[in-house]
Amino acid sequence: MSTAANPVADFAPQPLAQAHALPARFYVGAESEELDRRAVLARNWQLLAHAAQLAEPGDHVIGEIAGVPLLLARGADRELRALHNVCRHRAGPLALCNGRGAKRLRCHYHGWTYALDGQLLSAPEMQDASNFDVGAIKLPQARVASWRGLVFATLDERAPALADLLDGMDARLGDHDIGHYAFHARESYDIACNWKTYIDNYLEGYHVPHIHPQLNRMLDYRSYVVETSRWHSLQHSPLESGDALYGSGEALYWFVWPNTMLNVMPGRMQTNRVLPLGPERCRIVFDYYYPPDAAALAEHHRRDQAFSDLVQREDVDMCERVQRGLASGSYVAGRLNPLRENGVHHFHELLREAYQAAP
Repeated sequence: MSTAANPVADFAPQPLAQAHALPARFYVGAESEELDRRAVLARNWQLLAHAAQLAEPGDHVIGEIAGVPLLLARGADRELRALHNVCRHRAGPLALCNGRGAKRLRCHYHGWTYALDGQLLSAPEMQDASNFDVGAIKLPQARVASWRGLVFATLDERAPALADLLDGMDARLGDHDIGHYAFHARESYDIACNWKTYIDNYLEGYHVPHIHPQLNRMLDYRSYVVETSRWHSLQHSPLESGDALYGSGEALYWFVWPNTMLNVMPGRMQTNRVLPLGPERCRIVFDYYYPPDAAALAEHHRRDQAFSDLVQREDVDMCERVQRGLASGSYVAGRLNPLRENGVHHFHELLREAYQAAP
């Protein structure tokens, strides 16, 4: 069925108390993938790197937004730029991996060489090309901004400022000094589900008592609260895990539109990026951060990673089963639970708004 089958009904805002989930057709097929690419992913900020990877001139990190290869690079002027990693000659890559201290950016296809600000410096054997001006050629740039050490980029000049996207999060973080946390490790999971299926699952604690027995024992489900803002939502709960894991305090789970999560517990943070790989596949990239002076860091991470992996495997299994249900032709969009699924409703309302605004 076309995603444009009934745009008035599909995209109209829905009050929480009367809300249904998005129809299944937005989670399957090439048409839904293309709609997400141009309406959502190409128009909004996405987490790409940590500032520590880009500390000195020539440091660079490769990434991608909505199919556009990007190259975050610290210039000789110390300015951070998000350059398109696409040579202006015949679309070759300027960088194949992250790196440190580069003096120039050289295309791996034909050797065209650019300065760190994206200006073309030289093009081998182009002397016979009529009206060819090296100085007139420069790599396009995306917008780039940083917050507490996390580096975001967007392709859209009209996207709201990153500060607007994250408004209110600084105050809620309180004493969590995540801006000084250091990267420790990365885990990735490839999942047979649409990227939105995974985010839907992340955004509610309704399922926690049913598929996460160990996590449920650690959190106070009765006190589990979801708060929504314009561009992000926060799930939080009192935490009692004992000294062997996170200790006591509070678990803070932020979703930042459209595909970034920050999980903040006492003395640690995980960032999760949900990257579409196709209409019914996605990759979840977990990065683990700890205070730089944390004692026994390796042991902290071992326990942290083991528990996170357990919860993730439980989620992966259910998300893949849900995706098969969405693709089955049986599912008709169900009612949302106003108490437990207001985070899902918030996400779906942002999607409806983006879909309606798409050309």
